[in-house]
Amino acid sequence: SGMARDLYETEPVFAEWMDRGLEILQPRLDYDLRALWLPENGAEADANETLKKPSVQLPLIMITEYALAQMFMAWGIQPAALVGHSMGENTAACLAGVLSFEDCIGLVHLRGQLFDTVPAGGMLSVPMSVEALTPYMGDLDLASVNAPELTVISGPDAGLDDLAARLLADGVETQRIAIDIAAHSRMLEPILGRFRAYLASIPLYAPTMPIISNTTGKPLTAEQATSPDYWTAHLRGTVMFADCVSNLAEKPNRIWL
Repeated sequence: SGMARDLYETEPVFAEWMDRGLEILQPRLDYDLRALWLPENGAEADANETLKKPSVQLPLIMITEYALAQMFMAWGIQPAALVGHSMGENTAACLAGVLSFEDCIGLVHLRGQLFDTVPAGGMLSVPMSVEALTPYMGDLDLASVNAPELTVISGPDAGLDDLAARLLADGVETQRIAIDIAAHSRMLEPILGRFRAYLASIPLYAPTMPIISNTTGKPLTAEQATSPDYWTAHLRGTVMFADCVSNLAEKPNRIWL
């Protein structure tokens, strides 16, 4: 809770877009999201617990990302390209005109609702390359490659605990990521159909500025941007973020989400 409260109180453009986003989202909810985001004194612990739920947390993060980008652009910082990590690519697409602000909020809220229904699991960050880690993985999935020597593995809790124990025995310390969802894993298979159906129901357009794709590490094509299949595969597949960073290395004026 309290994410970017200072910006909300001091930056009018940021506040304007936060208010617009919450106004769009609130009718879809049966609770007061603003009260969870900016809780009264004494209510912080309960708010933080509720915000762990994906359907509560994810759209709030997306709206915050969008408002931050709008704030930077109002300051005169115009991006030459956009890149987002996982859900951040949905926000990047929205900023680049691939989908409307309203439809992006709807998509990310649905993403959270669908994640609410997935069996408990999680993700484990491991300071190893994919090649070095592969012999340890078993039935777990590769969620993201964040750097050449930083990999995230996704799956059920028991499998992650076992992996962490085996790696620790070999001298490698790992870190659980603070989310109870096995994102970018086969555990998402049951929800992909509903996610794709939403994407198929909304207008999708070619991007008006370059977006570096998590799937390829290269600029998102118009064909990909307008394909429900691309965005569904993006939800399920590995985030190749190290490739995105390599593509953008030493190039100025990027906005990261």
